[in-house]
Amino acid sequence: MTQATIGVIGGSGLYAMEGVSDLVEVQVDTPFGAPSDAVLIGRVDGVPVAFLPRHGRGHRVAPHEINYRANIWALRSVGVRWLVSVSAVGSLREDVAPGDFVVVDQFVDRTRQRASSFFGEGIVAHVTFSDPVCGVARARLLDACREVGVTTHDGGTYVCMEGPQFSTRAESHLYRRWGADVIGMTNLPEAKLAREAEIAYTTLAMATDYDCWHESGEEVSVEAVIAVLKANAENAQRVLRAVVPKLVDAPPSPTWSALDHAIMTAPELVPAHRREALSLFISRLPQFKETAP
Repeated sequence: MTQATIGVIGGSGLYAMEGVSDLVEVQVDTPFGAPSDAVLIGRVDGVPVAFLPRHGRGHRVAPHEINYRANIWALRSVGVRWLVSVSAVGSLREDVAPGDFVVVDQFVDRTRQRASSFFGEGIVAHVTFSDPVCGVARARLLDACREVGVTTHDGGTYVCMEGPQFSTRAESHLYRRWGADVIGMTNLPEAKLAREAEIAYTTLAMATDYDCWHESGEEVSVEAVIAVLKANAENAQRVLRAVVPKLVDAPPSPTWSALDHAIMTAPELVPAHRREALSLFISRLPQFKETAP
């Protein structure tokens, strides 16, 4: 078994959850370099699911060092079309307490030095991104959270900062004035690349702390974050197990046709090496079928 329509990307250890069987490790070579780790494919209650630890097993890769393009390309290459991103976040709202889950629907990109597109270098594409999370996948993830019974917030804006340092207090207060709800370091450009790869992307954000804006005056610490993450691990695994059958039965996602009218470059002008690198995504498009060598 080396193919899976449903994928999960997040912290290492999620693939060890109850109900996973027949786990195999798939090493994927991508045109964009090495992914964070091998893709692990197993069955969750009989359904094939692909798992990728974005920081690598053992948490070896910092947020700003993650090869997001390679990770998304690797998942798409094994057949992933539904992708649940599990992410630790800081809360920017009093009512989103540490331990709560947020099924976000918007992002603000504050990253600075990450490759955020598969395109360029001779081929130009502009995908729509007004609604960066797949509505079909998000609705099913929200249903799974409610079914499990975890405290869950429907919707929210995720600010993605560069890291690896945590926020200054001034930044934390600024994001609150913007109306943002949570802050993290990993979901962009992950969500942008998933859209270009025509993968239906959604985020399960797990609040671990109140960032540094909170009146308690406590600074964010790795120790505190890990403590809440460990406490949340069982709930996260239960939610993932619950969402799998819901995605199996879901209708097609609009994101699966994101490239239909996105590519601006005439096919005959696309360099051969770029056509080859992007064939995983663009080979289905009529203009590229017609000009195939």
